[in-house]
Amino acid sequence: MSVNLHIHMTHRQHTNGLKTVEAEGKTIGEALIHLAAQYPGMKKELFDKKGELRHYIEIYLNNVSAFPEELKKPVKDGDEIQIITFLAGG
Repeated sequence: MSVNLHIHMTHRQHTNGLKTVEAEGKTIGEALIHLAAQYPGMKKELFDKKGELRHYIEIYLNNVSAFPEELKKPVKDGDEIQIITFLAGG
């Protein structure tokens, strides 16, 4: 399945400035792993050492929050995945 991943602006440095990237997978997790295979810098941005999604990453599937169990959600051809990064400051 080919899906479109919309990359948060803070991560575009890892996708050569691309806002949208195509990836393959049957689930959101598989699509994100494929994204990380294409753009290795994304792996550390998305996943912790255990392979789990980092706590400050929010995933939307077709503009709807995929929480909880984002990585297990099935996707179909043409779906849109948005990768959002929560930013904090003080």
